[in-house]
Amino acid sequence: MGEKKGFFGKLVAGLQKTRDNIIAGVDSIFSGFSAIDDEFYEEIEETLIMGDLGIQTTMSIVEDLRKKVKEKGIKDPSECKQLLMDSIMEQMDLGENAYEFENRKSVLLVIGVNGVGKTTSVGKLAGQMKDDGKKVIVAAADTFRAAAIEQLTEWARRAGVDIIAQQEGSDPAAVVYDAVAAAKSRQADILICDTAGRLHNKKNLMEELKKINRIIDKEYPDAYRETLVVLDGTTGQNALVQAKQFMEVADITGIILTKLDGTAKGGIAVAIQSELSIPVKYIGVGEKIDDLQKFNANEFVNALFHVDEKVEA
Repeated sequence: MGEKKGFFGKLVAGLQKTRDNIIAGVDSIFSGFSAIDDEFYEEIEETLIMGDLGIQTTMSIVEDLRKKVKEKGIKDPSECKQLLMDSIMEQMDLGENAYEFENRKSVLLVIGVNGVGKTTSVGKLAGQMKDDGKKVIVAAADTFRAAAIEQLTEWARRAGVDIIAQQEGSDPAAVVYDAVAAAKSRQADILICDTAGRLHNKKNLMEELKKINRIIDKEYPDAYRETLVVLDGTTGQNALVQAKQFMEVADITGIILTKLDGTAKGGIAVAIQSELSIPVKYIGVGEKIDDLQKFNANEFVNALFHVDEKVEA
């Protein structure tokens, strides 16, 4: 449990800015209102929207809150806090098969624009899966950024996993072709491909991803497929826009949300899940290899509201 508590503590600390932004406002509403009326709900709405939960998500949460309050016949605003937390958690349910790829021979494509922590996330995932006893290979298929290949090579060395790479500027699909061949011959459990994410040139990106997917379909048809997009939590609503753009070019199965420790916009984790119906599967709250963890809605909301007072922030 030590490690879990450690991450929860980091999450509590990492969500400090978001908490100051959202929860202080929500708490003052719960304690400041003597009756549950339209103004009470409007104040909650405004506070959640300011915390980057987004209008659509906020409306769903407040609608659900109204329903629960009515059903339970609650009259005291202070009793609404847990109900609000429950409503937020329900917006973020991951579903049963979120991490199915861990139990199968899998190929993970990881995409994201420069600067969001994509290559670092690939390295951290590779290290964690290796520690779980999996045989992991990483592919440096983000070939248009020289630093990405060097960075991934360093991460692979640290994690003790094999890397398949070519020189800068080579064809990403060719790298993936080599990596698939290596994954098959070396009996790898998981192949993680670091791929480019040049959203300003969506047509090229789409063609590139199609080509990569065709190769995997043809050469490794029995592999389970997962496509994760890495988003920077500090960009708030822009991350949501980016996710939508990536959804246009690829079949996204999950989100890795990074840099939550530096942002007041942590509410975006709720918005992404609720508005796009794509689960946030991992969240990052720091630089170390174990600072990227599986997303847990209950933990996230508890950390956001800091209800587990036993944990030191």
